[in-house]
Amino acid sequence: EDFLNLIFKAMMKDSLNSSHAVSSAVQSSEQIEEMFDALPYIKGASLLMMLKHYLTKDVFQAGIEVYLHNHNYGSANSDDLWDSMNEITNGTLDVKKLMKTWILHKGFPLVTVARKGKLISVQQEKFLYRMEPENWTLDASYVWQIPLTYVTSSCSFTHCVNAYLLDQKSGT
Repeated sequence: EDFLNLIFKAMMKDSLNSSHAVSSAVQSSEQIEEMFDALPYIKGASLLMMLKHYLTKDVFQAGIEVYLHNHNYGSANSDDLWDSMNEITNGTLDVKKLMKTWILHKGFPLVTVARKGKLISVQQEKFLYRMEPENWTLDASYVWQIPLTYVTSSCSFTHCVNAYLLDQKSGT
């Protein structure tokens, strides 16, 4: 419950146009200090949980083990973690490409789902809680790679989970 409360607080901050990305280049020490608020830590933890759910626990764990083995007693950056995950997925999923849409974009997407018979349509757009005129920018070009999981009437949530990667503005 505590973590969920932290996630909602981070999402509130991240839904403002004045938010910042989890990872970004910095030019000054002031910019470094601005980056180390709760947002990158809580959002980062949430993104890792999302990735673990999408890849499955075993695949995610194997990727972490490869990452720790490859970089023990050394320095690393976020690309190194995604590259380790890519080693485990054997090219079936570009984890780096997926995760960069989350860590390099500020904010998060609002996903709208509509059902028409057996067809499910999904659409994404950047979610903004409140527009701040002094900081307003149009981020219509933002497209996240959103891993969506779902179940159907032919299986239960605990026995079979289907996955769909929404990597465009909309999909069916």
